[in-house]
Amino acid sequence: MCTGVRFSDDKGNMYFGRNLDWSTGYGQKVVVTPRGYKYKSAFLGEMANSPALIGMGIVVENMPLYFDCANEHGLAIAGLNFPGYAAYEKDAVKDRTNVAAYEFPLWVALNFKTVAEVKRALANVAIVAKPVNPQYPVSELHWLIGDGKQSIVVEYTVAGMEIYDNAVDILTNQPGYGWHKENLRNYMNLFPQMPKEVKWREASMVPFGSGSLMRGIPGGFYSTDRFVRAAYLNTHYPVQADEASNVSRLFHTLAGVAMIDGGAQMGDGAYEKTVYTGGYSAATKTYYYNTYEDPAIKSVAMKDHDLDSAELMVV
Repeated sequence: MCTGVRFSDDKGNMYFGRNLDWSTGYGQKVVVTPRGYKYKSAFLGEMANSPALIGMGIVVENMPLYFDCANEHGLAIAGLNFPGYAAYEKDAVKDRTNVAAYEFPLWVALNFKTVAEVKRALANVAIVAKPVNPQYPVSELHWLIGDGKQSIVVEYTVAGMEIYDNAVDILTNQPGYGWHKENLRNYMNLFPQMPKEVKWREASMVPFGSGSLMRGIPGGFYSTDRFVRAAYLNTHYPVQADEASNVSRLFHTLAGVAMIDGGAQMGDGAYEKTVYTGGYSAATKTYYYNTYEDPAIKSVAMKDHDLDSAELMVV
């Protein structure tokens, strides 16, 4: 499972991050895709890069398979698990822009600067269930896409392309975003404030401490619980000004929904944990990450790499 979050600082710079939750990693590393990189799309032919990209993923046959990435214009995308709901096209659809599911994050980050541009383009897009090769089956995902102003959720289901304006800038896993957004109405009673003294007849009562109006917030690792908790934390976290404070906000918010080994068992008997937390600062064009085994936050800045190269750089 996974959780994604987006917010902006006091100057409108986006910070975008995610937890990747699973029982094991995939050998993922930070990958920088420079402006000169070219790749052969499954259906669109050879595509030349325009903006430089950075994110977490693996490289297969010189193709960066990004779990999450962002471009130098400040547009970011993350794919989150969506089994049982994602339903891609089996074959290319005539008169549509056909994009293989595995290349969707790369295609978005290469071709657009803003969420508004993505929304307009997606009206004519079909996502196709074509694997990059037989070794890597098609993953059933939905996507969080954000910039400095907004985010959207993209889901491709039996109903076709579905695009949601993401009012809370949060995404977890199944069911779909529409269900999660409606479910928030069950938690309208949650507030961060300290309540005033209350009297019942002659008894005066004050809370034991802070957090008394948070009672009822779901605390489990279930995707529906994480959505509510992340939405609450992202909504009430104070807006920050500097880079360090915003990176701290990103990692603390995602730590609030992180999964701990031994807490949630999957059907195969393995336990999910937060394999890594990663995030992008549009202010400094820097990717930050840590792992379950090493919680120290590391950073990779775009400026430290040759962004006009034609070769992928795996950090």
